Amino acid sequence: MHDMIQDIGPMKLFNQYHEDKPSANDVVFVFQNNQILAHVAEESQVQYLKFEDVPAEVVKEYHFTYLLSVEDEKYFMMFPRDVKRQEEFGWVPEGFEFMHVNTFRRFRPKYMAFAAITAYHLYIWYRDNQFCGRCGGHLHPDHRERMMHCETCGNAVYPKISPAVIVGVTDGDRILMSKYARGDYHHYALLAGFTEIGETLEETVRREVMEEVGLKVKNIRYYKSQPWGLSGSLLAGFYCDLDGSDEITLEEEELKCAEWFKASEMEIEPDHVSLTREMMEKFKNDHTKR
Repeated sequence: MHDMIQDIGPMKLFNQYHEDKPSANDVVFVFQNNQILAHVAEESQVQYLKFEDVPAEVVKEYHFTYLLSVEDEKYFMMFPRDVKRQEEFGWVPEGFEFMHVNTFRRFRPKYMAFAAITAYHLYIWYRDNQFCGRCGGHLHPDHRERMMHCETCGNAVYPKISPAVIVGVTDGDRILMSKYARGDYHHYALLAGFTEIGETLEETVRREVMEEVGLKVKNIRYYKSQPWGLSGSLLAGFYCDLDGSDEITLEEEELKCAEWFKASEMEIEPDHVSLTREMMEKFKNDHTKR
């Protein structure tokens, strides 16, 4: 199988928090809602800001928070000191522009694309946790670990990771593929959904399949997992077998369409990024080699 976005070996991403200050060659990410500041050169080679590129008058208006590193390359996030201006960024260097974070799919080198999507996950957490949900006081970053704490009531807030499933529903040499009714992704994908409180991952598989396409499944088996920063989730991939009727009852608020495809009919272009695409490709290969 082709590597996914997190498969950057022999390089390794280190996400353990420690207090640090950026130096000249460190990478600085700038986000605005679902956009990231970047420069894309030929052949989708992506460049992000280096700390040395940020003028001194801009530096003094921002916090620089350490996010992660890939080997010896450190990545920071610029965040306005004034939280009321957190979605403003008036200075854009020549050759750079804000683009949707989903464009990371085509960026190279891949380790920087993985760094960017992981950084986006952390950005959303920092952005959405400026104030305490218990007492309304200001949250402050901890100096020892990745945590925000409230000095008024002692509340501690850690990064949120939401478990979710990707489901390949199969029937012999057929697999169920669907298209989302909303969002920016318009290609065929597998069924997916977030795990509810009190559910096992296997129960999530059964519930999501029934809710979205009205089918019963059996023989649920785990494939592999993937961190997915765009939705702040940890995806767990499962295959399962159809149990009974193959008649689809579509949940139209969630899905635009859902169809059965024979492995020989599947048209898949590997993206070297997503668990969904890898699972589809694996099914096709496994059932066309026979």
